[in-house]
Amino acid sequence: MKKPESVLKKEATQAKIAAAAKEAEAAAAKKAEADLALFKANAAKYDAEYEKEQKELVENRRKAKATGGFYVPAQPKLALVVRIRGTIGVSPKAKKVMQLFRLRQLHNATFVKLNEATIRMLRLIEPYVTYGYPSRSTVQKLIYKRGFGKLNKQRIPIADNTVIQEGLSSLGINCVADLINEIYTVGPNFKAANNFLWPFKLSSPTGGFSSKTKMLHFMEGGESGARGEEINNLVKKMI
Repeated sequence: MKKPESVLKKEATQAKIAAAAKEAEAAAAKKAEADLALFKANAAKYDAEYEKEQKELVENRRKAKATGGFYVPAQPKLALVVRIRGTIGVSPKAKKVMQLFRLRQLHNATFVKLNEATIRMLRLIEPYVTYGYPSRSTVQKLIYKRGFGKLNKQRIPIADNTVIQEGLSSLGINCVADLINEIYTVGPNFKAANNFLWPFKLSSPTGGFSSKTKMLHFMEGGESGARGEEINNLVKKMI
């Protein structure tokens, strides 16, 4: 018995849809494979660049020591700022600066590009925050362990590279390695990459902050203010 025309048309349409879906699936798998190879190559390239930079730093220090001179490394370009005090007693100016830095809650942390203006702003909020120069390892740990991206004003966990591609691919940032490199080196798209990252929500440090020392500056044995590279040890306790 011959099938009705309507049934034949329906079967033809379904076969066409199935073929298109199979083709799209194959194309997606091919793209995913190519992307993975590219992301691995990018990560290896950034690792090599960082290793080279560290070796040059050590060599320059040794040369300076051998000739009886001093080696002064370049000024840091990146700071990690962590809010360590609540809202009680915060001046309106300091409150505004913390809003600009997106430090709205206790134990929030954000990256800040260092320049004359941001350094002045950091000094203004020193009693309420602590900050320093994060290592590449610290940047990696924060993004891998506490990283959330902003997509359509929503907080989305960075579970895979598709989140980054959706938010930053137009800037050439397609994977976690690209994002880490852009932040750590304070690249040309730092502002967009940093704004894509939701402020990190850290835990209270192991052992907590002492209420007696929280009010004191780090240089006086307290917790607040600039702490240079010691920020990396603090972040380890808060991740």
